[in-house]
Amino acid sequence: MKKIECNLPDSLYEALMERMRTDKTSCDHIVATALSQCLGKPLHTLFQVSTSAALVEGLYQGAVEVSRLLRHGDFGLGTFIDLNGEMVVLDGICYQISSNGKVAQVEGDRLIPYAVVTRFNAQFSQQYSGLASFAELVSICDGLRASENLFYAFRIDGKFSLVGTRVMKPVSEGTGLKAAASAQQEFLFEEQEGTLVGLWSPGFAGSFSVPGYHFHFLSNDRERGGHVLECKARDIVIGGCTMHEMHVSLPETAEFLKADLGRDPNEDLMSAERNHES
Repeated sequence: MKKIECNLPDSLYEALMERMRTDKTSCDHIVATALSQCLGKPLHTLFQVSTSAALVEGLYQGAVEVSRLLRHGDFGLGTFIDLNGEMVVLDGICYQISSNGKVAQVEGDRLIPYAVVTRFNAQFSQQYSGLASFAELVSICDGLRASENLFYAFRIDGKFSLVGTRVMKPVSEGTGLKAAASAQQEFLFEEQEGTLVGLWSPGFAGSFSVPGYHFHFLSNDRERGGHVLECKARDIVIGGCTMHEMHVSLPETAEFLKADLGRDPNEDLMSAERNHES
């Protein structure tokens, strides 16, 4: 990280201070994002709302508006208040996949309890003529990663012969993530063109992020999706990028401020979120 000093016109300085207040974010983040857009240099930074430990303990209250989330990224995943479905952020649009299978765009003023996004710009990309299973996808992505200690985003576009997904159903306040996952709705889609939106987090991030791979699916017709359990494909392109920075926006709700988040969440996360180990 480099430090610079510069002079700003009063009008820009005042606008910067106002943005820091309204977005509750740092000067460093706003300036880096603005320079990234102005200079055409992608800034691969993760922006996360809340923590995985809060999810495990059943804290699903709204914390951040979707409009603010999309100011920080155009690619990612998450969930909604009371675990009401799965979130996919793709090409700058936020979608909700409900437990009845319906997919809908989400309005900017909706509050969300948890999400992770980035501005996706592929640093590496490879084409594959076939994919036999989710396990093979994991193996391929493992080979594309250069480190076990950084964050990665993966976008897989193509023709899928099979995609198995699950979608969370709404739960009552205080229901833990492990218990909530037992009531999920599962779907099996065949012969679909679409996109897998994926993130990989290192093991040391388990207290605030979901360690390992986490993929959500969205079909090209925007009618099918969910958290990926299994997949088979042909003619796919796997692109990815590395992220060295992470910005976490912590909720200010009374429930979050008073919660005991000291318990190790990894066992419950593995049970609820990991594809073939639940």
